[in-house]
Amino acid sequence: MNNYYITYKPFNVLSQFTSHERKKTLKDFFDVPQHVYSLGRLDFDSEGLLILSNDKSLNQHLLNPVLAHEREYWVQVEGAVTKDAVNQLEKGIDINIDGKIYCTRKCKAQIFEQPPVVAERNPPIRFRKNIPESWIKIMLTEGKNRQVRKMTASVGFPTLRLIRYRIEKINIDGLQPGEMKMLSQGEMYNLLNINKK
Repeated sequence: MNNYYITYKPFNVLSQFTSHERKKTLKDFFDVPQHVYSLGRLDFDSEGLLILSNDKSLNQHLLNPVLAHEREYWVQVEGAVTKDAVNQLEKGIDINIDGKIYCTRKCKAQIFEQPPVVAERNPPIRFRKNIPESWIKIMLTEGKNRQVRKMTASVGFPTLRLIRYRIEKINIDGLQPGEMKMLSQGEMYNLLNINKK
């Protein structure tokens, strides 16, 4: 039987159930049946939506770059983001992936007029009076290693906090870091816009 969960992965937690480095893992927060694992990943220092399942076909579907599932990230950056920087992000910019220059796909990005309501982070971001911070929303259909951080740094606004808010129609509304919600297969496939064969 396949199991389906949406979780809010906390900051500084590995996207896996085992660790050889004494770092916190998903096992410290989520009690799921054996053979359930994360579909896709979030960096140790990123937080937000992570889907857990033992459905191998769903995993292949989500990780297939041809199918281009939209992922929405809420990004707190250092500095007052400009419209010009957002335009650059949307058009695609060159970043370094494994020593090679890669031009990111066109994406959607926008500046939050007001900071979004988000869960408190533990430990919190270090507040600095003299340096403004802003929040932007970035919607990608690809997921290269540390892509969002590389993109914001490339346009002059280093990432301070990175939250994956949504994949397709699944989001973390109502979840706090370390919380989980179980879905049925029908709900999961419907929210991810996948037609079950």
